[in-house]
Amino acid sequence: MSFAGAMLVAMAIDAALGWPDALYRRIGHPVTWIGGLIAALEQRLNRGPARRLKGVLTALMVIGLTGGLAVLIAALLPGGWTGTLAAGVLAWPLVAIRSMHQHVAAVAAPLTSGDLPGARQAVSMIVGRDPARLDTAGVARAAVESLAENTSDGIVAPLFWGVVAGLPGIAAYKAINTLDS
Repeated sequence: MSFAGAMLVAMAIDAALGWPDALYRRIGHPVTWIGGLIAALEQRLNRGPARRLKGVLTALMVIGLTGGLAVLIAALLPGGWTGTLAAGVLAWPLVAIRSMHQHVAAVAAPLTSGDLPGARQAVSMIVGRDPARLDTAGVARAAVESLAENTSDGIVAPLFWGVVAGLPGIAAYKAINTLDS
């Protein structure tokens, strides 16, 4: 199996389809599953004494469960091109090429047409700061900054870890990145 080939498959599927709304409604998204696991562990463990230790244990459990499940799945994949294709399909939801493009394009369109309130609304979907006081240049800057950060978090780093360590690498990276959110 080619890890690099699997990442090419994941990129191609994501660029073409993104994560379809119908699929999201039906099964959710693997990153939201990881987020749900984090939330459940936090709700259960983030109280009482030794909260820092419990936080470390939560992180280790999330990374271990996510990475461990990916190791098991990867071990079940066939060899050769079929395994590469299957690994790419499984890695597909862990890259965010199309989503990234859609969110930034949603800012660019109102900016281009001079609709600053629309651009502020769109940029609020991809930044943590309040865009209410941003001028046109500020909204554009915020979108570019978000694009840069999210290109690293949602495209470059997942693909890097997918190429280096296959499905377990990309899954463990997404668990770590989601813990950081």
